[in-house]
Amino acid sequence: MLLVRILKEPHEFIRGSKSDQQIAKQDPNKIFNVYIELAPLQFTELFPAKENQKEDVGFNEHIGYSHFALCVEDIYATQDELIKKGITIDTPITKGPSETYQMWLHDPDGNKFEIMQFTEKSIQVVGNY
Repeated sequence: MLLVRILKEPHEFIRGSKSDQQIAKQDPNKIFNVYIELAPLQFTELFPAKENQKEDVGFNEHIGYSHFALCVEDIYATQDELIKKGITIDTPITKGPSETYQMWLHDPDGNKFEIMQFTEKSIQVVGNY
C-alpha cells in the first residue's frame, strides 16, 4: 500500500535534491515541507510539527490534517467568479513560500481550504533544488 510505503520510507517520495532526500531519511523533522505527488500535479502536502503546536484546537494549530487545496488554472478568474457568486474570500491572493499563488476560503461549517495556482517556480512542480 502506497501510504504505508510513504510513512516507512518518506525519503523515497521527497521531491527535491539528494541532500533533501538524505535529510528526510536521517532526520525527517528537519524537512520544511514534503510534497508527495500521488498523480501528475496532485499532491499531498505534509508539514513538520511546530514547537508548542497543540492537538486539534483550531485551524493550523493542531498536528495532523489541516486543510485541503484545489488547483486552478487561473486563480484571478476563479476569485472573480467566486465573488460574483457572493462567496467570501478570507484572504487576498498571495504567493506562498512554495512560489505558488494561493487564496483561502471556508465552507459553511468553518473548515478552511486553499485555492492555488502553480507557477513555473512552484516547488510542487520543480522540486526544492
